[in-house]
Amino acid sequence: MTKLQNALKNKKAFIPFITAGDPDLETTEKIIIAMAQNGADLIEIGIPFSDPVAEGPVIAEASKRALDNGVTTDDIFAMVKKVREKVDIPLAFMTYANLLYVYGKEKFFTKCKEVDINAVIIPDIPYEEKDELLSYANAKDVALISLIAPTSKQRVAMIAKEAQGFIYLVSSLGVTGVRSEIKTDLDSIVKIIRENSDLPIGIGFGISTPEQAQKAAATADAAIVGSAIVKMIAEYGRDAAEPVGEYVKEMKTAVIKAQ
Repeated sequence: MTKLQNALKNKKAFIPFITAGDPDLETTEKIIIAMAQNGADLIEIGIPFSDPVAEGPVIAEASKRALDNGVTTDDIFAMVKKVREKVDIPLAFMTYANLLYVYGKEKFFTKCKEVDINAVIIPDIPYEEKDELLSYANAKDVALISLIAPTSKQRVAMIAKEAQGFIYLVSSLGVTGVRSEIKTDLDSIVKIIRENSDLPIGIGFGISTPEQAQKAAATADAAIVGSAIVKMIAEYGRDAAEPVGEYVKEMKTAVIKAQ
């Protein structure tokens, strides 16, 4: 977990998300490398799943495209292994509990260790059930990332105290997706988190513009962007690496201004 902590410590960070296998794994590999070269501090890699309950239509459709192309979890591990020849920044998987149970919890986290995946985000595992996976993850030096939503209320302090790696603060109610405005009172939630944890806080769900990224980084420590990038990939297809790289550079520049 040291790589993860060092990457986000004492700085304003940008964390992009990509769905593995959309439009294909060769393009995913190129995009991850481009994002790393253009200032990404940590990259979230979505493992496609047939029922991604936390995702809006943009990422859900990307998952479907990847699955329709026949992409498997083993294919994604093999792709990450190749990526690791050129990318040294922390990498995190985002996926769903059922996939881990079907694949095998111990097998999954063993593979994560083998390809140097540093964290896993599982949005459909509630805080009360995280211990089912925590021991498997930590045995392989993988952080299990906690999500805190605007609805967490009295649970914020409790979740923050036991979090590891970094804390994923969900900006808005509902699923992922680009939003023109984020109206949640994030300052008060961040205050409670800060009182109970010294881990970096990343704000995600709804961020798409440099202005939103700068504001998120000023409120917390990092801006997390998924749907806006996945939308670009849907538009540019196999030629997406260069425009996504430029977008990441622009967003990283914006979060640095919040330093």
